[in-house]
Amino acid sequence: MKQEQVIILENNESFAQQLQAELSKWEGLSVCAVTDDGEEGLSLIERHKPSLILLSLHLKRQDGFSVLEELHKLGKRANVVVLGNFSDDAVINRVISLGARYYMMKPVSAEVVAGRLKQLAEEDAGAPVTENVERKRAGSLDERISGIFISIGIPPHIKGYNYLREGIKMAVEDPHIINNVTKKLYPMIGERFETSASKVERAIRHAIEVAWNRGRIDAVNAIFGARVYIGTEKPTNSEFIALVADKLILENMA
Repeated sequence: MKQEQVIILENNESFAQQLQAELSKWEGLSVCAVTDDGEEGLSLIERHKPSLILLSLHLKRQDGFSVLEELHKLGKRANVVVLGNFSDDAVINRVISLGARYYMMKPVSAEVVAGRLKQLAEEDAGAPVTENVERKRAGSLDERISGIFISIGIPPHIKGYNYLREGIKMAVEDPHIINNVTKKLYPMIGERFETSASKVERAIRHAIEVAWNRGRIDAVNAIFGARVYIGTEKPTNSEFIALVADKLILENMA
């Protein structure tokens, strides 16, 4: 039987080990590499040319979306199964549009994931489909905001990530605060993180610039359900916070 090569890109070391152990039980599947680093993962994919890739959205250096974008751009034809904590339709649709065969919600057992990879190995190439996921809850506010950030390319290691998330949560709780960003919202965030309002403003602006410099305008427009921004045009801090907060408020009302 032909051995299908599998590469695992997973940020949780324990779960990665479980996956590797489970896949070793399946005849016809062989794990050729494991990493928690997106940049290293792309190099490993180029070197080993696997037919199956297990990809977590949260990775070091380059996140799962960046890896998918690069594979899509290079025309790689491997079957990709994506693992994530986000139930937001915009995130899932973005994953599928970039060529993933399945999106599986965590927590999920290593046995179920291995079974899905085995199924893909046995199937002929077909149209992308999403894994049936029970949506018993929309996810916590933090999870939903994180899902939006990772989709549009705001990395979690920069200071503006946490400041921006806090600002959005404040705007969801009190939409009127967006009319008093400089004198109220920035100082409140600064107080919570023991920093100045001016540093909060600069860090949030930088976070938004990072996303726009990554060129994920299609993802941004997918999140907001319309062509809100075109090309290099980008929102102000208050505009971005208001857009995300309004989206989250409307979802809760639906």
